[in-house]
Amino acid sequence: MATTDVESVVIGAGVVGLGIARALAAAGHDVLVLERHDGIGQETSSRSSEVIHAGLYYPRGSLKAKLCVAGRDLLYAFAAENGVPHRRVGKLVVATDPSELDRLDALARTALDNGVSDLTRLTAAEVRALEPEIASVGALLSPSTGVIDSHALMVALEGHLSAAGGSIVLNTAVDGILAGDVFRLITTSDGQRSELSARNLVIAAGLGASRLGRMVARERYEPPQVYASRGHYFTLDGRAPFHHLVYPLPQPGFLGVHLTLDVAGQARFGPDLEWSDAPNERADYTFDDGGGARLACFEADIRRYWPDLPEGRLSPGYVGVRPKIYRRGDAVPDFAIHDTRVHGVPRLVALYGIESPGLTSSLAIGDYVAEMLAK
Repeated sequence: MATTDVESVVIGAGVVGLGIARALAAAGHDVLVLERHDGIGQETSSRSSEVIHAGLYYPRGSLKAKLCVAGRDLLYAFAAENGVPHRRVGKLVVATDPSELDRLDALARTALDNGVSDLTRLTAAEVRALEPEIASVGALLSPSTGVIDSHALMVALEGHLSAAGGSIVLNTAVDGILAGDVFRLITTSDGQRSELSARNLVIAAGLGASRLGRMVARERYEPPQVYASRGHYFTLDGRAPFHHLVYPLPQPGFLGVHLTLDVAGQARFGPDLEWSDAPNERADYTFDDGGGARLACFEADIRRYWPDLPEGRLSPGYVGVRPKIYRRGDAVPDFAIHDTRVHGVPRLVALYGIESPGLTSSLAIGDYVAEMLAK
């Protein structure tokens, strides 16, 4: 066997890359994480809703369903054991028109198929008893939905990796990958090019995954194309009159403009969905209100379930970017986690389209990838 600089390289220090690195290090791998930015979690992971999902939405048997449900339990346990701020606040999925009740019941059946057995069907009066400001004709209560401090989670994962002997190298871009007996990676850091060799390679690079996948797979297969889709969030000024997260019924590929609470109780609404039809691995985080049009759309969506939203209470928050592997009108795909059976490259695992419920699934994804590389 050829000698290498490191046993396993993970490209990408978002929450999923860190979850994978932690799992590999726990399995005894010598692990190095390469990150092109100057800090961990600088793209998708730092601009999400920070929700721990229960597993309601995903097709039975899908990776999203399996890894979300498993990851939810792992995440709650990890957060409790490592002092990561989190709250199991619960979520209401509300129907605001009688025509939506059948969809609400269908969602409950999907959740049960996925092993989510703690949902409660509520009447409009029961919803009002829990959240007097919310208008609905019925809802599902998901008590195992929660929120987590995503930055504190990533710091804790980094700590586990370091304790196991692994490390993260920041400000390091991967410019080339050659696959042979070992992987040879050409990197650039502070303008200096260097070469690094590894036995195993994991691409968990989010928006940059397609470009890196094409480097290593060459003509063997065409990796999924990643599209950087933007989502805006507005924050609610002042104290929120809510104790639960509140979601409308989902649309294809979109959970709707929902109300979430961070671990301190601050309320925010979003995200909306701004589709991208062109490949772009560099995210644009500029908040674009469109001359007030975006705020008006948010207010209209929110007032479907919070009709008494006061005027002037919403302020621009932030923009998140999701690495989607489909475009508007396409069928919503599963997580794409490709090993040699897909791309033909031994000891390579490449991840594409790890958006929601990626945060919830991160520890389960880590275990899943570690098992792939143990074979």
